[in-house]
Amino acid sequence: MSAINQSGWRPEMSAGGESDAPATYTGNRALMLEEPLLFEIGDLDRTGVDLPERPKVASRLAGLERNRPIGLPGLSEPEAVRHYTRLSRQNYAIDLGLFPLGSCTMKHNPRLNEKMARLPGFADLHPLTPVDGTQGALAVIHLVAEWLKALTNMPGIAMSPKAGAHGELCGLLAIRAAHEAKGDARKIILVPESAHGTNPATAAFAGYQVKGIPATVDGRVDLDALKAALSPEVAGVMITNPNTCGLFERDMIAIGEAVHAIGGYVYCDGANFNAIVGRVRPGDLGVDAMHINLHKTFSTPHGGGGPGSGPVVFSEALAPFAPLPFVEKHDDRYVLVEEETVAEEGHSKAFGRMVAFHGQMGMFTRAAAYMLSHGADGLKQVSEDAVLSANYILRSLEGVMDAPFAPSGPCMHEAIFSDKNFAEGFSTLDVAKGLIDEGFHPMTVYFPLVVHGAMLVEPTETESKAALDQFIGALRSVAERAKAGDTALKAAPIYAPRRRLDETAAARKPVLVWKEPVQAEAAE
Repeated sequence: MSAINQSGWRPEMSAGGESDAPATYTGNRALMLEEPLLFEIGDLDRTGVDLPERPKVASRLAGLERNRPIGLPGLSEPEAVRHYTRLSRQNYAIDLGLFPLGSCTMKHNPRLNEKMARLPGFADLHPLTPVDGTQGALAVIHLVAEWLKALTNMPGIAMSPKAGAHGELCGLLAIRAAHEAKGDARKIILVPESAHGTNPATAAFAGYQVKGIPATVDGRVDLDALKAALSPEVAGVMITNPNTCGLFERDMIAIGEAVHAIGGYVYCDGANFNAIVGRVRPGDLGVDAMHINLHKTFSTPHGGGGPGSGPVVFSEALAPFAPLPFVEKHDDRYVLVEEETVAEEGHSKAFGRMVAFHGQMGMFTRAAAYMLSHGADGLKQVSEDAVLSANYILRSLEGVMDAPFAPSGPCMHEAIFSDKNFAEGFSTLDVAKGLIDEGFHPMTVYFPLVVHGAMLVEPTETESKAALDQFIGALRSVAERAKAGDTALKAAPIYAPRRRLDETAAARKPVLVWKEPVQAEAAE
């Protein structure tokens, strides 16, 4: 075998990360182009277009005219187009390669779904269009709602929440409304260590006191500790299932029974529904409310700031308190229920609204296309393949990376590793940066907090075995370098447009305004 191994790393690379390749005049590395700022390409004293003299007319700006230069660089059209095109080529995307981010479900988004979301009548529909002109859109919302209720065996639903944490808040507000309707103002929400990090934040935002519940050594909720924490002050429990460690909570039914026995409710974080869709119905486990990230389980990869959608399904006990608006079908016509009505019709207990209108139409359309194209049997295969992919990665890295929960059995949709067996001085961060040199976006790192140096990998169901094998090979190579104490790894990434940064400083003290460099005066 040549001196270059499968990872692309060469033994002669120094600890500083420099290879024996000569430097280039431009700083470019073939098609990996070095891209300066717009201000460094153009200058402030010229413009990229010819503009006529401004006619002398009376100002209508009432003293608000600009009184100093705008401060933007002048560029020609090719310069501007090339700048943004080159920047776009430095983005990592699901269309370029596997996205192993655990807890995020970054899977391929079928182009059929995008085509459907762009159809006239969906993409350009105004939220104030009269109901008679929105029957098709309301039918799509109703279709998705009925699928979600069937997949979860939950009779009530709110479609309007815009994302996961928004759905969590919706569920807790319904729980609070249900307790207040009984004259029982409870104050405490129990949140296990294995739950998503937004859960305690949402509970606190909703006005509850948060009490943590420890995890067992195998990464699941400590049932005995949870039962010991129950009291008449407990409004409910927020539990993530499958949990943040990528494990199914085996005591879910027992947890529900214990919480219900003291008059509380069970909220389930459904962000990981991709692992159980078509296989497990949360309503059968005693869940009273659960949000479902449409943008994760039912198309459109999660991330990038939105748009998102987090419908919440409700048990029979909480369904009357679900927020407005929602869609009902009356014979062959769809109605958007936007106001509380008489008690006999079942809407008088709604706690209010979560959003001004009906939710994210683009996500409803994508989810409907995803559901109809897969069918019930296809959705079941989605979860099975996602779990198979994660376990393939978990077992393929045995003996190379420490997997703290592997002894307790298979994982669900994501595999978790620790930095336990790396050489002294090497950490999870080094492995993550090394993966960038291998051409992969790093997995989720240092989360969940219950695992030291956590590396959470979620391959999803949309990656082929060949793609998984390539990723496994790359991760194995970088992990072996960390175990061997390869000092060159400390300099990674070497081949990226930018080297290793002080990410903490960049996040806390970002430089958001360009300032022209001060020219040093020539020495006399």
